[in-house]
Amino acid sequence: MKSDSDNTLREKIEIDLLIEAVNRFYGYDFSNYSKAHIKRRMMVFLAKHRFESISEMQHHVLHNPQVFEDFLNNFSINVTEMFRDPGFYSEFRKHIIPTLKTYPYLKIWIAGCATGEEVYSFAIMLKEEGLLSRSTIYATDFNSEALQKAGKAIYSIDTIKSYTANYQKSGGKSSFSDYYMANYNSVIIDKSLKVNVVFAEHNLVTDGVFTEANLIVCRNVLIYFNRELQDKVLALFNDSLITGGFLALGTKETIQFSTIANKYSIVSKENKIYKKSII
Repeated sequence: MKSDSDNTLREKIEIDLLIEAVNRFYGYDFSNYSKAHIKRRMMVFLAKHRFESISEMQHHVLHNPQVFEDFLNNFSINVTEMFRDPGFYSEFRKHIIPTLKTYPYLKIWIAGCATGEEVYSFAIMLKEEGLLSRSTIYATDFNSEALQKAGKAIYSIDTIKSYTANYQKSGGKSSFSDYYMANYNSVIIDKSLKVNVVFAEHNLVTDGVFTEANLIVCRNVLIYFNRELQDKVLALFNDSLITGGFLALGTKETIQFSTIANKYSIVSKENKIYKKSII
């Protein structure tokens, strides 16, 4: 009779084999994602499709492109909202915007943009500060389905109350309703906010430098990676950021233990905003 430890070992082996298979067959590498995150997402996917085991899941993922697309979306991190963590945006307006105003043109990379709420939050803030017209926002994610939703800029009307509250707490200078049009059960973000936004597929795990940026924003993505992958991605950001540029992470993320830590000064310890001071 197999013990619980045997079942745990079998499950671990099956998960490792599936991750390796996806990498070899499709080129998506999840091997350095947090083990807890991988297992949690695997179990959700297993239950959703009612597979008997992870081995059965692997068969369908490898042989059915639609199942794989769903598998990929299942691993994508799409938990987001407009002006999430209002204190971050409030501090950004006070301490980062004045420096950004000194540049003739801005390149901003929002990595792991998911369905776009953060992108349009930045677009609104930049517009209110007179910077959007001389900025290009590069919004990237490896999830093509999420990027399509981001490009459409259509969100549930049920979210507007909380988004409005976030906007007001973040130091918004207008009425949030100026930036969207209500349409039955949805809201459509104003088209003017999309003019200077470029959406593109980019995989932080496998792809290289995306642009030379004045600002890189990657909030609440690194927490799903192990230390090795975090360090790799932070090195990528460092190579993509100009000297004097800013890096913004999520409130539970840090560069403290990374190989790039000595190249940055801390602008906001609480809101994890850093300035690149050394090449």
